[in-house]
Amino acid sequence: MNIGQVSKQSGISSKMIRYYEEIGLIDVAKRSDAGYRIYTEQDLKTLNFIKHARDLGFSSEQMKELISLWKNTGRTSAEVKQLASKHIEALNQKIKTLQEMVDTLQDSVVSCSGDSSSNCTILKHIEHGADIR
Repeated sequence: MNIGQVSKQSGISSKMIRYYEEIGLIDVAKRSDAGYRIYTEQDLKTLNFIKHARDLGFSSEQMKELISLWKNTGRTSAEVKQLASKHIEALNQKIKTLQEMVDTLQDSVVSCSGDSSSNCTILKHIEHGADIR
């Protein structure tokens, strides 16, 4: 398969596939006599794995570790569980941070008169920090 075919089947852009190859997430593709990248079914499986891991918010470094564990049949599930658990903790922290941002912005919106006045509490909160009331 060429890069266009693999891109279409995996849902990952050709540019990202080349990037994943560059950073070592996927093996360097073999080349045709004309110099075009040639991908195997295993490459496609790896790209699908990457796409699913990316959809779950794993970083490139985490994906490298996940791929290594996925390819290592001698791994323990405890290793995978530990990595996933750490990721869950990080996601929960991001959720908490995002919720705090929403709450702060919501407070600013509620305190805004929303009329024709130039006085804007939202901009003041952003200018001085969210704790200004």
